[in-house]
Amino acid sequence: MIKTAEFLSTHSHCRLAFQQLSNPAAMPPPGVCMNIISARHMKNGYGTVTNPERFLNQDFHQLKQYCLIRHLRYIDEMFPPDRNSIGNEILMPSDLARVVWLRPGKIVPNPSFVVDGVSRFDFGQGWAKNCWFIASIGALTFQNHILGQVVPLEQNFDEDYCGLFHFRFWRFGRWVDVIIDDKLPTIDGRLIFVHSRDPTEFWPALLEKAYAKVCGSYTDMNAGTPAEALVDFTGGVHIYIDLSKPPPDLWEMMCRAGQSKSLMGCGTPQGETTENIVLPNGLVQSHAYAVTGVKQMISRGQMVNLVRLWNPWGHGEWNGDWSDRSPLWQTVSPQDRDMCLAVYDDGEFWMSLKDFCKTYSELDICCMCPDFLDGNSTCHWNTSIYQGRWVAGTTAGGCMKNPESFWTNPQYRVKIDELSSECAGKQGEINMLISLMQKPDKRNRRLVQNLYIGFSVFEVPKNYMTHSGKFPASFFSVSKLVAHTKSYINAREVMELMMLKPGEYLIVPSTFSPNETASFILTILSKAETHVHENSSGHEHMELEENTPVGKSEDDESKRTFFRQHSDKYEEVDAEQLQRLLNGKILQGDLKSGGFTIDACRSMVALMDTSVTGKLNGEEFVRLWKKVVTYQEIFSRCDVSKTGTLSLSELRNAMIASGMKISDEMLNLMALRYGTSSGHITLESFISLVLRFECMYQIFNQLSDGKAVTLQEPEWMYIAMYT
Repeated sequence: MIKTAEFLSTHSHCRLAFQQLSNPAAMPPPGVCMNIISARHMKNGYGTVTNPERFLNQDFHQLKQYCLIRHLRYIDEMFPPDRNSIGNEILMPSDLARVVWLRPGKIVPNPSFVVDGVSRFDFGQGWAKNCWFIASIGALTFQNHILGQVVPLEQNFDEDYCGLFHFRFWRFGRWVDVIIDDKLPTIDGRLIFVHSRDPTEFWPALLEKAYAKVCGSYTDMNAGTPAEALVDFTGGVHIYIDLSKPPPDLWEMMCRAGQSKSLMGCGTPQGETTENIVLPNGLVQSHAYAVTGVKQMISRGQMVNLVRLWNPWGHGEWNGDWSDRSPLWQTVSPQDRDMCLAVYDDGEFWMSLKDFCKTYSELDICCMCPDFLDGNSTCHWNTSIYQGRWVAGTTAGGCMKNPESFWTNPQYRVKIDELSSECAGKQGEINMLISLMQKPDKRNRRLVQNLYIGFSVFEVPKNYMTHSGKFPASFFSVSKLVAHTKSYINAREVMELMMLKPGEYLIVPSTFSPNETASFILTILSKAETHVHENSSGHEHMELEENTPVGKSEDDESKRTFFRQHSDKYEEVDAEQLQRLLNGKILQGDLKSGGFTIDACRSMVALMDTSVTGKLNGEEFVRLWKKVVTYQEIFSRCDVSKTGTLSLSELRNAMIASGMKISDEMLNLMALRYGTSSGHITLESFISLVLRFECMYQIFNQLSDGKAVTLQEPEWMYIAMYT
């Protein structure tokens, strides 16, 4: 006899084990470590479409085996069947109170995952305002290979059924495997969200639930553009086309996209409100549609270009030229009419390309490779993907209207080779696509506030070719701006197609305003071979330049005398004694935040204690003292604002003055680890971080010379500095 999930609530030991499998959240490693682990996993193929990450660390196969062995029906505690998973903005409170979550077997007698294949006509949109997502599913049904990546079609309600299903989506740089239970929200026994025309078919409703889990809730799916879901279905390239200014080869581009493994979606303009109002021409304003076909026909001796579109509502169609009942269909050949015309209110219709550009505002094309742009399938496009971050005060310099800080933005240096003979085409044709996508810092989609983002591309002049590290502000006053986003917009992704001749370039992604913190993904696709690297100082090889040697000076003896006066009978000082000496004697009057903590002093002792006694002897103390004085002088010189603290831009200068070349990522970690809540660095924190950085780097060099370190150089330093 199959037990239901209620078994879990009455058997606490099984419930605990189930929770540990479903939500293994016990003490995760620090975020820096997790980032390094994720990066390494990506290099090893984890997070790819064939080996996706486990979303929320839930393992489909492990959970399924657990449920089958114990004869349980799965309930997902990470996306439970309750009102929180629906959200508060879709249903009226009275309707929300009527919702009952039912498994398909409680809705119909014999549920199926797929019935007679997969088609756009299988389903229609429900109460959720997610037409952008449903339209994208309609486009997805045309590409079986991509559909199989997203929807594992071998799932069913027969063999090994336990109420557990899974789907795959691309999310901000990596593929994730998302598991759900099959409890679906109903009112009076009917599905309230996406529903199938055949009431026994449930793949669309389960797919929608999985994506709602990724977004945070069904409410979090409200409002969007097809591009978002199309990219999440493919992990591919998104090409945006403004239909108010269509390219001259739009028709050819759409035809090639239709013939390749591309997905296309579009949207109508927004009216005075965001409401979906049906216009007199039959179209719905502020609404997403799927492009399901293109066809060229002869009408009255003239060639006409037609576009086929599908309304995710499953009904409601265009009533103008070339609509289902348009007399123009009598002007084409019987063969074309029989092939293309279907007089049903199924939401699908034809219109001319001219009317398409007139009535729709944008077209989104998503594909694995943009070779359809020029129809040259023999030319392989090279892809480079980089993850970066803007951090207020260090690497968030804003747009070019902020010349004093623009240079602090992340920089990516690109060298473009000559095109190979099979790729060489007409002079001036598109040979590069650059995409910038911002990554959210919140799981719930409705809480994400997209920043205004864009990027600029500069040609590197000959006199800067040998320059290493980050280009300074002066570079941008002499370098030619060769490409840029047309405007900064608050979208998830911005992209530009361009033609760049062979040479060296610098790509600078930025937010419009300075000091805005966010993560991003920069994707560069090029017909030619490209060589790209992140351009901040020391990204490839950190360098620790020697400070001016601190040798035997006149005051060394006075320092030793001071030490002997304040040390214990063994002429040593421990962390508590060091704290009193630094705060009360050596740096008295220069400390702004209460002085060095006991933990900071313990760390200093550990760093300087070469004899491993837990204390500092005279030589170790004098060496530490001289370093403290050196870093105090650097701190004072770099504190140009004379506030007694360093801003994050002043910290960059102070690190350089200390003889250290560090990457933007390391600088950001230092600011997070040692900065105050206002983002400033006190003298105590500066001395602590420089001592730690210098010591850790020297240790790393010694260990790596002996081949004793398996972490790569930046990884090891990031962990040492942040944890």
